[in-house]
Amino acid sequence: MLDKHLVAMKSKSFEDLKKINKHGAGYWSAREIQPLLEYAQWRRFEDAVKRAITSCKQPGNEPLYLFAGAGKPIEGGKGAVQEE
Repeated sequence: MLDKHLVAMKSKSFEDLKKINKHGAGYWSAREIQPLLEYAQWRRFEDAVKRAITSCKQPGNEPLYLFAGAGKPIEGGKGAVQEE
C-alpha cells in the first residue's frame, strides 16, 4: 500500500484532482496529475502515458476504455488553432 505522503504533494493528492463524469465514474486529467508526479515537461509525461497504454494492451485490455484521448488546443500563427 502506498504511503499517503508519497502521493500527496504541494497539498494536492490524486483524490483532490479526481473528477466524476455524468455516469459517476472517476477519472483524472493527465495534464493535472503531471506535476503531481514531478514531470516538468509534458512530452516526458506523454511518453510515460504511451508506455502505460502499451502495458494495458499486452494482457488484452482495450485502452480506449481506460485512456481518453484529449488534446490541448494551442494557438498558432495567424490565429490558427490546433490540438497539441
